[in-house]
Amino acid sequence: MRELFDNSYARLPDRFYTKLPPVAVAHPQILRVNDALARDLGLDPADLTAEVLTGNVLLPGSEPLAQVYAGHQFGGWVPRLGDGRAILLGEVTGDFGRRDIQLKGSGITPYSRNGDGRAWLGPVMREYIVSEAMHALGIPTTRALGAALTGEGVQRERRYPGAVLMRVAASHIRVGTFQYFAARGDTAGLRLLLDHCIARHYPNADGPMEFLAEVVAAQARLIAQWMSIGFIHGVMNTDNMAVSGETIDYGPCAFMDAYHPGTVFSSIDQQGRYAFQQQPNMAVWNLAQLATALLPLMDGDPEDAASEATQVLESFADHFSPEWMRLFRAKIGLVAQEDGDEALIIGLMSRMAGSQADFTATFTALTQGDASAHITDDGAWDSWAPDWTARLAREPDDPEATMTKANPVLIPRNHRVEEAIQAGIEGNHAPFHRLVDALTRPFDPRPEDLDLAKPPKPDERVLRTFCGT
Repeated sequence: MRELFDNSYARLPDRFYTKLPPVAVAHPQILRVNDALARDLGLDPADLTAEVLTGNVLLPGSEPLAQVYAGHQFGGWVPRLGDGRAILLGEVTGDFGRRDIQLKGSGITPYSRNGDGRAWLGPVMREYIVSEAMHALGIPTTRALGAALTGEGVQRERRYPGAVLMRVAASHIRVGTFQYFAARGDTAGLRLLLDHCIARHYPNADGPMEFLAEVVAAQARLIAQWMSIGFIHGVMNTDNMAVSGETIDYGPCAFMDAYHPGTVFSSIDQQGRYAFQQQPNMAVWNLAQLATALLPLMDGDPEDAASEATQVLESFADHFSPEWMRLFRAKIGLVAQEDGDEALIIGLMSRMAGSQADFTATFTALTQGDASAHITDDGAWDSWAPDWTARLAREPDDPEATMTKANPVLIPRNHRVEEAIQAGIEGNHAPFHRLVDALTRPFDPRPEDLDLAKPPKPDERVLRTFCGT
């Protein structure tokens, strides 16, 4: 296994991280191993023992370290964050490229800021479920390679079972990583970080401006994909935005049930900063912080560089809007483009909001040709459906086939995730395993899993989600 590791981040200067091992746990026990992902990475699933998944035993070639970064959290600047409960074990390489392997919940680091460095079972289950579901939906994301119980309690508002997640990512480099070095005036460190990221993620980028443009494009496409499935990240701080363009750090995330553009689930987002409809704007805000951090590396007059960087940021819409249109066209059965398509989509979304229609179930019903059971405001469906039907008649491709590929039947519904977590707290992990297995087939679920597609009843709705790691 040693030849698979090539730990490029560990070869950067030591001000980029602190090298230290995970803190051992008392009684490790496997919760789940992602056998298919392990094999894709060239690993033997049998090597991912409970001791390896918790960090008690290191894989050969690992060089464990905690990365340092900074960030804006809900708009407030925090100059030094870093991996407070995570350890990067190393990087594996192969035909798949280069992937980080990291432990979350692996104990105190110099960046723990008075925290215990641990994770409890609920957030580990949530990230495993949601990240693997996002992968099955075709959305760039970190992934779960495995999870294990620690045999130790973790104190939050009460005592919970402790757990560790083994996570895989293209990298764990964040907008906040660039901010950390820029805030310190460490231009040399900033240059090393930029060169590292270009080589790793965007080898065709020639300098900081082109790198910024690549990250802007990647994030624009990613956020459009989030919007197309009703996903709300919940905590889009700059330290939670990966320059690779992957979804990272699943904390108080959720999928909308009843559609409303202003929906917020996160218990810590009191002002709605990261509401569903705000996500594109917040992505641009975060990217503006990246642009600011990169300015010291840009050639020429500083004012000219700032002006050019602003133009790059404004290109976000040039990437986001076409991707959003492509995705939502497909959701209503369209591939060919006509001028009235955007108005047709917006008209549908407005009616969904007015009826508090379930986001996923409405589009699933639309695939079958009739969403009137969900769009229930008086006359709302009847005033929209004829224009849609007429538009479908001009579509050269099979609209039902288009919609079937674009509209998942199964998503990680919040109440189902909470059910799995509550059962797990009591020692019953079967609902967790069932949910993970079912969500590998979001577009063509097995008949026995169709109950998981049902929207929650009013008394089952989850109105707030928590970080809680």
